[in-house]
Amino acid sequence: MDSKLILNALGKARELGQGKKFKQTFDFIINLKNLDMKRPEDKVDVFVQLPHGRGKPVKICAFVDDSLVLEAKKVFDRAIEVTEFPAFAKNKRQMRKLAREYDFFVAQANLMPQIAQTFGKFLGPKGKMPNPKAGCVIPPKIALQPIIDRLKKTVRLLTKNEPILKCPIGTEAMTDKDIAENILFAYNAVMNALPQKENNLKSILLKTTMGAPVEVRE
Repeated sequence: MDSKLILNALGKARELGQGKKFKQTFDFIINLKNLDMKRPEDKVDVFVQLPHGRGKPVKICAFVDDSLVLEAKKVFDRAIEVTEFPAFAKNKRQMRKLAREYDFFVAQANLMPQIAQTFGKFLGPKGKMPNPKAGCVIPPKIALQPIIDRLKKTVRLLTKNEPILKCPIGTEAMTDKDIAENILFAYNAVMNALPQKENNLKSILLKTTMGAPVEVRE
């Protein structure tokens, strides 16, 4: 994909999103074709570390036991110890709030059965269960800061019931050059995951939070 086309689309998307009183996010949207979402082999699930990050804070919660809890509380936005799981299981409202509030959930591998049983019904539908593909399932003894640094730059492109991929790719405060590099990085990662590469592409769109979509045309 040509960077000039991306920069042109970014300029148009900025124009269409002007006049808002908050820093808008740029969304990167890929519409796919020739894929059957009922076939597991046609689904796409890619985690991408953006070279310039999202441009906004990413909140991360950790599920840990006593071997990691002290360090986890120092570096994560929130650390939930295994002894707290029963209280969460009794409070659906708190579970829903937790699922909304955090972008990623990290978990000790030995706790995954309990996490799935307690939190799976709320995190699963939102695609937020701790995922080993994103490096979110960890051993009991590991340096935590590198995990956090990586996840703060990570986005997920996931097809669900429709052949559409969408992720935040930057904000209005970032330069067009940095956003364009993020887009190219995400685009190449998706291309590597598609069975028919470009033949699975229907359209590529960019938009701000409140703006109209702009197509990136080849």
